[in-house]
Amino acid sequence: MTVVYLMRHSIASKNIDFSNENGSFQDENKKFILSIDGERKAFLYSKLKELNGINTVVSSNYIRAISTAKYIAEKNKIPVKVDSAFDEREFGVDDKNKIPNDFFKKQFLNHNYKLEKGESFQDVKNRAIKGLVNVIKNNYGKKSLIVTHSSTITFLLSKWCDVEYSGKYIIKFKEKIIVDGFSSPDLLELKFNEKNKLVNIRRIILNSKTSYNHKSNKQKRK
Repeated sequence: MTVVYLMRHSIASKNIDFSNENGSFQDENKKFILSIDGERKAFLYSKLKELNGINTVVSSNYIRAISTAKYIAEKNKIPVKVDSAFDEREFGVDDKNKIPNDFFKKQFLNHNYKLEKGESFQDVKNRAIKGLVNVIKNNYGKKSLIVTHSSTITFLLSKWCDVEYSGKYIIKFKEKIIVDGFSSPDLLELKFNEKNKLVNIRRIILNSKTSYNHKSNKQKRK
């Protein structure tokens, strides 16, 4: 059995002002660091027994993802491997305010819809699947962690799951709700059999007492 953990990055800081910079929205989006609470939660997730014995830790090229991954990598005494295959979708605008109000809905209705310089649902899905195939190939029969973004996770999992968007991402695997809105951070366990077929997805939830519990696939996140 090959196990891959897909992790959404921890809480990003909103207290960053880029107004004195001349970079684009895309450049700024990559630079957001974790908040103090985000650092704490990333550290707590690194204590999960599932994330012990990880063979490789892969992160998107975004600082908030790398900053989340560093705790699990340190715990397992391995480096963080950065792979842009797991980056957040590129919106293709210099100014965040240029993103249309119905952009997210349109991308779900039309998987090829994108802004002029941006990426579509299908674009992100294709590169993320390619990245996942490489992770599985290089870590067959082992445990790997990929730290990425909620949209990238959703688009990737659409290969096997039913996905919806209604102001939040909803993901169903074998007709059972796995995700009903992402938390930050968030953690999904994917198990692949010896033929690299996805056989199960499980969501792992950290509770408020710094321990954790497992949520049944039959339950919706409140």
